[in-house]
Amino acid sequence: MMLAIGAVAALAYWDEQREFSAALSDFAGEQTALARAIAPTLQEGLTPFLIAARSIEKPRQVRVLVGEPSRAALTTSGGSSLRSAALESGLSGTADWLRLSRAEAAALALPARTAMAGFAHVDTAAGRWGIAVVASAQNERDRELLAQVRLALSVFVASGLVLVFGGLALKNQRKRMGLANQLAVAAVQSERDERLVRADKLATMGALAMGIAHEVSTPLGVILGRAEQLLARATDDARSHRAAQAIVEQAVRIDAIVRGFLSLARGDAPQTERVPPNALAEVAVDSVGHRFSKAGVRLSISLEQGLPWVTCEPRLMEQVLVNLLLNACDACLVGGEVELRVSAEGPRVAFVVTDDGCGISEDDAARILDPFFTTKPVGQGSGLGLAITSELVKHHRGTLSVASRTDQRGTRACVELPAESTRA
Repeated sequence: MMLAIGAVAALAYWDEQREFSAALSDFAGEQTALARAIAPTLQEGLTPFLIAARSIEKPRQVRVLVGEPSRAALTTSGGSSLRSAALESGLSGTADWLRLSRAEAAALALPARTAMAGFAHVDTAAGRWGIAVVASAQNERDRELLAQVRLALSVFVASGLVLVFGGLALKNQRKRMGLANQLAVAAVQSERDERLVRADKLATMGALAMGIAHEVSTPLGVILGRAEQLLARATDDARSHRAAQAIVEQAVRIDAIVRGFLSLARGDAPQTERVPPNALAEVAVDSVGHRFSKAGVRLSISLEQGLPWVTCEPRLMEQVLVNLLLNACDACLVGGEVELRVSAEGPRVAFVVTDDGCGISEDDAARILDPFFTTKPVGQGSGLGLAITSELVKHHRGTLSVASRTDQRGTRACVELPAESTRA
Protein backbone atom coordinates (compact mmCIF):
# COMPACT_ATOMS: atom_id res chain seq x y z
CA MET A 1 0.00 0.00 0.00
CA MET A 2 2.79 2.43 0.95
CA LEU A 3 4.69 1.54 -2.22
CA ALA A 4 1.63 2.38 -4.30
CA ILE A 5 1.20 5.72 -2.53
CA GLY A 6 4.90 6.51 -3.04
CA ALA A 7 4.68 5.64 -6.71
CA VAL A 8 1.63 7.88 -7.21
CA ALA A 9 3.34 10.76 -5.33
CA ALA A 10 6.52 10.40 -7.39
CA LEU A 11 4.52 10.40 -10.62
CA ALA A 12 2.58 13.49 -9.55
CA TYR A 13 5.81 15.31 -8.57
CA TRP A 14 7.42 14.42 -11.89
CA ASP A 15 4.40 15.75 -13.78
CA GLU A 16 4.41 18.97 -11.73
CA GLN A 17 8.12 19.52 -12.45
CA ARG A 18 7.53 18.91 -16.14
CA GLU A 19 4.76 21.51 -16.16
CA PHE A 20 7.00 24.01 -14.33
CA SER A 21 9.82 23.48 -16.85
CA ALA A 22 7.35 24.09 -19.66
CA ALA A 23 6.15 27.27 -17.92
CA LEU A 24 9.74 28.52 -17.58
CA SER A 25 10.36 27.83 -21.26
CA ASP A 26 7.25 29.87 -22.17
CA PHE A 27 8.39 32.66 -19.83
CA ALA A 28 11.84 32.69 -21.44
CA GLY A 29 10.19 32.81 -24.87
CA GLU A 30 8.36 35.96 -23.77
CA GLN A 31 11.67 37.65 -22.94
CA THR A 32 13.08 36.64 -26.31
CA ALA A 33 10.03 38.19 -27.99
CA LEU A 34 10.60 41.47 -26.07
CA ALA A 35 14.24 41.53 -27.09
CA ARG A 36 13.33 41.06 -30.72
CA ALA A 37 10.57 43.69 -30.44
CA ILE A 38 12.97 46.48 -29.41
CA ALA A 39 15.85 45.29 -31.59
CA PRO A 40 14.87 47.47 -34.62
CA THR A 41 15.44 50.65 -32.55
CA LEU A 42 19.17 49.97 -32.69
CA GLN A 43 19.04 50.77 -36.38
CA GLU A 44 18.26 54.36 -35.35
CA GLY A 45 21.09 54.49 -32.84
CA LEU A 46 21.96 53.56 -29.29
CA THR A 47 20.01 56.44 -27.71
CA PRO A 48 16.60 55.51 -29.19
CA PHE A 49 17.24 51.91 -28.12
CA LEU A 50 18.03 52.89 -24.55
CA ILE A 51 14.84 54.97 -24.43
CA ALA A 52 12.84 51.95 -25.65
CA ALA A 53 14.63 49.69 -23.16
CA ARG A 54 13.75 51.95 -20.22
CA SER A 55 10.08 51.83 -21.27
CA ILE A 56 9.87 48.07 -20.74
CA GLU A 57 12.15 47.79 -17.71
CA LYS A 58 10.66 47.26 -14.25
CA PRO A 59 12.65 47.70 -11.07
CA ARG A 60 13.77 44.33 -9.63
CA GLN A 61 11.72 42.54 -12.25
CA VAL A 62 12.92 43.22 -15.81
CA ARG A 63 16.28 44.55 -17.08
CA VAL A 64 17.45 45.27 -20.63
CA LEU A 65 21.13 45.16 -21.61
CA VAL A 66 22.90 45.59 -24.91
CA GLY A 67 26.23 44.27 -26.05
CA GLU A 68 28.17 46.59 -28.37
CA PRO A 69 30.34 45.07 -31.10
CA SER A 70 33.56 46.66 -29.88
CA ARG A 71 33.07 46.20 -26.13
CA ALA A 72 33.14 43.08 -23.94
CA ALA A 73 31.00 44.69 -21.22
CA LEU A 74 27.25 45.12 -21.47
CA THR A 75 25.52 48.50 -21.43
CA THR A 76 22.48 49.03 -19.20
CA SER A 77 19.46 51.17 -20.06
CA GLY A 78 20.97 53.87 -17.85
CA GLY A 79 24.14 53.95 -19.96
CA SER A 80 26.44 52.30 -17.41
CA SER A 81 28.63 49.27 -18.07
CA LEU A 82 28.05 45.82 -16.48
CA ARG A 83 29.90 42.54 -16.72
CA SER A 84 28.01 39.19 -16.72
CA ALA A 85 29.83 36.12 -17.90
CA ALA A 86 26.56 34.20 -18.33
CA LEU A 87 24.91 36.89 -20.50
CA GLU A 88 28.06 37.53 -22.50
CA SER A 89 28.33 33.80 -23.21
CA GLY A 90 24.65 33.63 -24.14
CA LEU A 91 24.87 36.58 -26.52
CA SER A 92 27.87 35.05 -28.25
CA GLY A 93 26.07 31.75 -28.73
CA THR A 94 23.09 30.64 -30.79
CA ALA A 95 20.53 29.96 -28.04
CA ASP A 96 17.39 32.10 -27.90
CA TRP A 97 17.24 32.16 -24.12
CA LEU A 98 19.18 31.24 -20.99
CA ARG A 99 18.31 30.36 -17.39
CA LEU A 100 20.28 32.33 -14.82
CA SER A 101 21.13 31.15 -11.34
CA ARG A 102 20.25 33.05 -8.18
CA ALA A 103 23.72 34.56 -7.89
CA GLU A 104 23.70 35.68 -11.50
CA ALA A 105 20.27 37.23 -11.06
CA ALA A 106 21.39 39.07 -7.90
CA ALA A 107 24.41 40.50 -9.81
CA LEU A 108 21.92 42.13 -12.21
CA ALA A 109 20.05 43.85 -9.33
CA LEU A 110 17.24 41.33 -9.54
CA PRO A 111 15.88 39.19 -6.66
CA ALA A 112 18.15 36.29 -5.79
CA ARG A 113 15.79 33.89 -7.49
CA THR A 114 15.75 32.09 -10.82
CA ALA A 115 15.77 34.49 -13.80
CA MET A 116 15.29 33.98 -17.53
CA ALA A 117 17.15 35.91 -20.25
CA GLY A 118 15.92 36.25 -23.84
CA PHE A 119 18.33 37.20 -26.64
CA ALA A 120 18.11 39.05 -29.97
CA HIS A 121 20.78 40.27 -32.42
CA VAL A 122 20.90 43.23 -34.79
CA ASP A 123 23.43 43.74 -37.61
CA THR A 124 24.39 47.41 -38.20
CA ALA A 125 27.12 49.19 -40.06
CA ALA A 126 29.14 49.24 -36.85
CA GLY A 127 28.87 45.50 -36.42
CA ARG A 128 26.65 42.90 -34.72
CA TRP A 129 24.80 44.07 -31.56
CA GLY A 130 23.36 41.75 -28.94
CA ILE A 131 20.26 42.47 -26.85
CA ALA A 132 19.40 40.68 -23.59
CA VAL A 133 16.06 41.05 -21.78
CA VAL A 134 16.38 39.54 -18.31
CA ALA A 135 13.26 38.94 -16.16
CA SER A 136 12.98 37.43 -12.69
CA ALA A 137 11.00 34.19 -12.54
CA GLN A 138 10.16 34.84 -8.90
CA ASN A 139 6.39 34.76 -9.44
CA GLU A 140 6.58 31.58 -11.50
CA ARG A 141 8.85 30.03 -8.91
CA ASP A 142 6.48 31.03 -6.08
CA ARG A 143 3.56 29.51 -7.94
CA GLU A 144 5.62 26.35 -8.46
CA LEU A 145 6.38 26.19 -4.73
CA LEU A 146 2.69 26.65 -3.92
CA ALA A 147 1.90 23.87 -6.38
CA GLN A 148 4.41 21.63 -4.61
CA VAL A 149 2.82 22.46 -1.25
CA ARG A 150 -0.63 21.66 -2.63
CA LEU A 151 0.73 18.44 -4.10
CA ALA A 152 2.28 17.47 -0.77
CA LEU A 153 -0.96 18.25 1.07
CA SER A 154 -2.96 16.28 -1.50
CA VAL A 155 -0.65 13.30 -1.21
CA PHE A 156 -0.73 13.54 2.59
CA VAL A 157 -4.53 13.71 2.72
CA ALA A 158 -4.92 10.96 0.13
CA SER A 159 -2.37 8.82 1.94
CA GLY A 160 -4.17 9.37 5.22
CA LEU A 161 -7.50 8.40 3.70
CA VAL A 162 -5.98 5.36 2.02
CA LEU A 163 -4.26 4.28 5.23
CA VAL A 164 -7.40 4.81 7.31
CA PHE A 165 -9.72 2.99 4.94
CA GLY A 166 -7.03 0.42 4.15
CA GLY A 167 -6.57 -0.19 7.85
CA LEU A 168 -10.32 -0.58 8.30
CA ALA A 169 -10.48 -2.93 5.32
CA LEU A 170 -7.52 -4.92 6.68
CA LYS A 171 -9.19 -5.07 10.08
CA ASN A 172 -12.42 -6.31 8.53
CA GLN A 173 -10.48 -8.81 6.45
CA ARG A 174 -8.71 -10.12 9.53
CA LYS A 175 -12.05 -10.32 11.28
CA ARG A 176 -13.52 -12.29 8.38
CA MET A 177 -10.48 -14.52 8.30
CA GLY A 178 -10.87 -15.09 12.02
CA LEU A 179 -14.52 -15.99 11.55
CA ALA A 180 -13.59 -18.24 8.63
CA ASN A 181 -10.99 -19.98 10.79
CA GLN A 182 -13.53 -20.41 13.56
CA LEU A 183 -16.01 -21.88 11.08
CA ALA A 184 -13.31 -24.18 9.72
CA VAL A 185 -12.40 -25.33 13.23
CA ALA A 186 -16.08 -25.84 14.02
CA ALA A 187 -16.50 -27.83 10.80
CA VAL A 188 -13.49 -29.99 11.66
CA GLN A 189 -14.84 -30.55 15.16
CA SER A 190 -18.26 -31.39 13.77
CA GLU A 191 -16.72 -33.82 11.29
CA ARG A 192 -14.67 -35.38 14.06
CA ASP A 193 -17.76 -35.71 16.24
CA GLU A 194 -19.59 -37.36 13.33
CA ARG A 195 -16.70 -39.79 12.88
CA LEU A 196 -16.76 -40.57 16.59
CA VAL A 197 -20.51 -41.14 16.45
CA ARG A 198 -20.09 -43.37 13.41
CA ALA A 199 -17.24 -45.25 15.07
CA ASP A 200 -19.42 -45.74 18.13
CA LYS A 201 -22.26 -47.01 15.96
CA LEU A 202 -19.90 -49.35 14.14
CA ALA A 203 -18.60 -50.64 17.45
CA THR A 204 -22.17 -51.17 18.60
CA MET A 205 -23.00 -52.86 15.31
CA GLY A 206 -19.95 -55.12 15.66
CA ALA A 207 -20.86 -56.08 19.20
CA LEU A 208 -24.46 -56.66 18.15
CA ALA A 209 -23.37 -58.74 15.16
CA MET A 210 -21.10 -60.87 17.33
CA GLY A 211 -23.84 -61.36 19.87
CA ILE A 212 -26.40 -62.30 17.22
CA ALA A 213 -23.95 -64.59 15.46
CA HIS A 214 -23.10 -66.31 18.73
CA GLU A 215 -26.73 -66.77 19.66
CA VAL A 216 -27.69 -67.96 16.14
CA SER A 217 -24.93 -70.58 16.03
CA THR A 218 -26.57 -72.79 18.65
CA PRO A 219 -30.06 -73.13 17.10
CA LEU A 220 -28.41 -73.29 13.68
CA GLY A 221 -26.44 -76.33 14.82
CA VAL A 222 -29.67 -77.94 15.99
CA ILE A 223 -31.38 -77.18 12.63
CA LEU A 224 -28.44 -78.60 10.71
CA GLY A 225 -28.36 -81.73 12.83
CA ARG A 226 -32.10 -82.37 12.45
CA ALA A 227 -31.91 -81.67 8.71
CA GLU A 228 -29.13 -84.22 8.33
CA GLN A 229 -31.26 -86.80 10.20
CA LEU A 230 -34.19 -86.09 7.88
CA LEU A 231 -31.88 -86.34 4.89
CA ALA A 232 -30.71 -89.81 6.00
CA ARG A 233 -34.29 -91.04 6.49
CA ALA A 234 -35.78 -89.55 3.29
CA THR A 235 -33.94 -91.81 0.90
CA ASP A 236 -37.17 -93.32 -0.46
CA ASP A 237 -39.03 -89.99 -0.97
CA ALA A 238 -37.28 -87.87 -3.61
CA ARG A 239 -39.24 -84.71 -2.80
CA SER A 240 -38.54 -84.98 0.93
CA HIS A 241 -34.91 -85.74 0.14
CA ARG A 242 -34.58 -82.57 -1.94
CA ALA A 243 -36.26 -80.51 0.77
CA ALA A 244 -33.96 -81.88 3.47
CA GLN A 245 -30.95 -81.37 1.20
CA ALA A 246 -31.96 -77.73 0.64
CA ILE A 247 -32.29 -77.20 4.40
CA VAL A 248 -28.81 -78.66 4.95
CA GLU A 249 -27.29 -76.51 2.20
CA GLN A 250 -28.90 -73.33 3.45
CA ALA A 251 -27.93 -74.11 7.04
CA VAL A 252 -24.34 -74.64 5.94
CA ARG A 253 -24.53 -71.37 4.01
CA ILE A 254 -25.88 -69.51 7.04
CA ASP A 255 -23.15 -71.04 9.19
CA ALA A 256 -20.49 -69.82 6.73
CA ILE A 257 -21.99 -66.34 6.70
CA VAL A 258 -22.16 -66.25 10.50
CA ARG A 259 -18.54 -67.34 10.77
CA GLY A 260 -17.59 -64.68 8.22
CA PHE A 261 -19.38 -62.00 10.25
CA LEU A 262 -17.64 -63.13 13.41
CA SER A 263 -14.28 -63.02 11.64
CA LEU A 264 -15.07 -59.56 10.30
CA ALA A 265 -16.13 -58.27 13.71
CA ARG A 266 -12.91 -59.60 15.27
CA GLY A 267 -10.86 -57.86 12.59
CA ASP A 268 -9.53 -61.07 11.05
CA ALA A 269 -8.51 -61.11 7.40
CA PRO A 270 -11.20 -62.74 5.22
CA GLN A 271 -10.54 -66.17 3.75
CA THR A 272 -10.43 -64.94 0.18
CA GLU A 273 -10.56 -66.88 -3.05
CA ARG A 274 -10.29 -66.01 -6.70
CA VAL A 275 -13.76 -66.30 -8.14
CA PRO A 276 -15.48 -65.25 -11.37
CA PRO A 277 -17.79 -62.27 -10.70
CA ASN A 278 -20.59 -63.70 -12.83
CA ALA A 279 -20.75 -66.74 -10.52
CA LEU A 280 -21.25 -64.46 -7.49
CA ALA A 281 -24.08 -62.66 -9.27
CA GLU A 282 -25.81 -65.89 -10.33
CA VAL A 283 -25.73 -67.36 -6.81
CA ALA A 284 -27.13 -64.12 -5.35
CA VAL A 285 -29.95 -64.03 -7.92
CA ASP A 286 -30.83 -67.68 -7.21
CA SER A 287 -30.94 -66.95 -3.47
CA VAL A 288 -33.48 -64.12 -3.75
CA GLY A 289 -35.59 -65.45 -6.60
CA HIS A 290 -38.44 -66.60 -4.36
CA ARG A 291 -38.64 -63.19 -2.63
CA PHE A 292 -39.02 -61.40 -5.97
CA SER A 293 -41.68 -63.87 -7.11
CA LYS A 294 -43.62 -63.34 -3.90
CA ALA A 295 -43.37 -59.53 -4.21
CA GLY A 296 -44.39 -59.53 -7.88
CA VAL A 297 -41.17 -57.75 -8.95
CA ARG A 298 -39.25 -58.78 -12.06
CA LEU A 299 -35.56 -59.57 -11.62
CA SER A 300 -33.17 -59.55 -14.58
CA ILE A 301 -29.44 -60.14 -14.78
CA SER A 302 -26.96 -58.82 -17.35
CA LEU A 303 -23.52 -60.44 -17.36
CA GLU A 304 -20.59 -59.21 -19.40
CA GLN A 305 -18.50 -62.10 -20.71
CA GLY A 306 -14.73 -62.45 -20.30
CA LEU A 307 -14.60 -60.44 -17.09
CA PRO A 308 -11.50 -60.47 -14.86
CA TRP A 309 -11.87 -62.49 -11.68
CA VAL A 310 -12.10 -60.90 -8.23
CA THR A 311 -10.54 -61.89 -4.93
CA CYS A 312 -13.06 -62.13 -2.10
CA GLU A 313 -14.72 -64.34 0.48
CA PRO A 314 -17.49 -65.74 -1.75
CA ARG A 315 -20.18 -66.20 0.92
CA LEU A 316 -19.77 -62.64 2.22
CA MET A 317 -19.76 -61.06 -1.23
CA GLU A 318 -22.80 -63.11 -2.21
CA GLN A 319 -24.49 -61.74 0.90
CA VAL A 320 -23.56 -58.19 -0.17
CA LEU A 321 -25.36 -58.68 -3.48
CA VAL A 322 -28.29 -60.36 -1.74
CA ASN A 323 -28.70 -57.36 0.58
CA LEU A 324 -28.66 -54.92 -2.33
CA LEU A 325 -31.15 -56.97 -4.34
CA LEU A 326 -33.54 -57.30 -1.39
CA ASN A 327 -33.37 -53.55 -0.71
CA ALA A 328 -34.18 -52.91 -4.38
CA CYS A 329 -37.07 -55.36 -4.21
CA ASP A 330 -38.49 -53.64 -1.11
CA ALA A 331 -38.32 -50.26 -2.90
CA CYS A 332 -40.45 -51.46 -5.84
CA LEU A 333 -44.18 -51.74 -6.17
CA VAL A 334 -45.90 -54.78 -7.68
CA GLY A 335 -44.89 -54.96 -11.33
CA GLY A 336 -41.61 -53.16 -10.70
CA GLU A 337 -38.28 -54.25 -12.14
CA VAL A 338 -34.78 -54.75 -10.70
CA GLU A 339 -31.65 -55.41 -12.74
CA LEU A 340 -28.25 -56.73 -11.66
CA ARG A 341 -25.55 -55.84 -14.16
CA VAL A 342 -21.94 -57.03 -13.93
CA SER A 343 -19.31 -55.30 -16.09
CA ALA A 344 -15.71 -54.14 -16.18
CA GLU A 345 -15.03 -50.53 -15.16
CA GLY A 346 -11.37 -49.92 -15.91
CA PRO A 347 -9.24 -51.85 -13.39
CA ARG A 348 -12.36 -52.79 -11.39
CA VAL A 349 -15.39 -55.01 -11.69
CA ALA A 350 -18.72 -53.30 -11.05
CA PHE A 351 -21.86 -54.96 -9.66
CA VAL A 352 -24.69 -52.49 -10.36
CA VAL A 353 -28.19 -52.99 -8.95
CA THR A 354 -30.87 -50.66 -10.36
CA ASP A 355 -34.57 -50.46 -9.62
CA ASP A 356 -37.52 -48.36 -10.75
CA GLY A 357 -38.86 -47.84 -7.25
CA CYS A 358 -39.43 -44.69 -5.21
CA GLY A 359 -35.81 -43.48 -5.46
CA ILE A 360 -33.76 -41.76 -2.76
CA SER A 361 -33.11 -38.09 -1.93
CA GLU A 362 -29.62 -36.59 -1.84
CA ASP A 363 -29.78 -36.12 1.93
CA ASP A 364 -30.82 -39.73 2.50
CA ALA A 365 -28.18 -40.97 0.04
CA ALA A 366 -25.49 -39.18 2.06
CA ARG A 367 -26.56 -41.06 5.25
CA ILE A 368 -27.85 -44.32 3.85
CA LEU A 369 -24.65 -46.22 4.79
CA ASP A 370 -24.68 -45.00 8.42
CA PRO A 371 -25.51 -47.66 11.01
CA PHE A 372 -29.14 -47.63 12.23
CA PHE A 373 -30.27 -45.18 9.54
CA THR A 374 -33.18 -46.41 7.44
CA THR A 375 -35.76 -44.93 5.10
CA LYS A 376 -38.18 -47.80 5.66
CA PRO A 377 -41.23 -47.46 7.93
CA VAL A 378 -40.89 -48.28 11.62
CA GLY A 379 -40.71 -52.02 12.16
CA GLN A 380 -39.65 -52.81 8.59
CA GLY A 381 -35.97 -51.92 8.72
CA SER A 382 -33.18 -51.94 11.32
CA GLY A 383 -30.75 -49.64 9.50
CA LEU A 384 -28.02 -52.30 9.65
CA GLY A 385 -28.29 -53.98 6.25
CA LEU A 386 -26.48 -51.39 4.14
CA ALA A 387 -24.11 -50.47 6.97
CA ILE A 388 -22.98 -54.10 7.24
CA THR A 389 -22.88 -54.34 3.45
CA SER A 390 -20.63 -51.26 3.29
CA GLU A 391 -18.23 -52.69 5.87
CA LEU A 392 -18.09 -56.00 3.99
CA VAL A 393 -17.23 -54.18 0.76
CA LYS A 394 -14.53 -52.10 2.49
CA HIS A 395 -13.12 -55.31 3.98
CA HIS A 396 -12.58 -56.51 0.41
CA ARG A 397 -10.88 -53.22 -0.70
CA GLY A 398 -13.96 -52.20 -2.64
CA THR A 399 -16.38 -49.27 -2.72
CA LEU A 400 -20.15 -49.02 -2.36
CA SER A 401 -22.21 -46.07 -3.60
CA VAL A 402 -25.96 -45.50 -3.48
CA ALA A 403 -27.69 -42.69 -5.37
CA SER A 404 -30.85 -41.79 -7.21
CA ARG A 405 -30.89 -42.74 -10.89
CA THR A 406 -30.39 -39.88 -13.32
CA ASP A 407 -32.03 -41.47 -16.36
CA GLN A 408 -35.34 -42.34 -14.70
CA ARG A 409 -36.97 -42.83 -11.30
CA GLY A 410 -35.47 -45.34 -8.93
CA THR A 411 -32.18 -46.04 -7.19
CA ARG A 412 -28.75 -47.21 -8.33
CA ALA A 413 -26.39 -49.10 -6.01
CA CYS A 414 -22.90 -49.92 -7.25
CA VAL A 415 -20.23 -52.18 -5.73
CA GLU A 416 -16.76 -52.01 -7.27
CA LEU A 417 -14.03 -54.56 -6.49
CA PRO A 418 -10.40 -54.62 -7.67
CA ALA A 419 -10.03 -56.89 -10.72
CA GLU A 420 -7.47 -59.68 -11.02
CA SER A 421 -5.54 -60.54 -14.17
CA THR A 422 -7.15 -63.97 -14.55
CA ARG A 423 -10.32 -63.88 -16.65
CA ALA A 424 -13.40 -66.08 -16.52
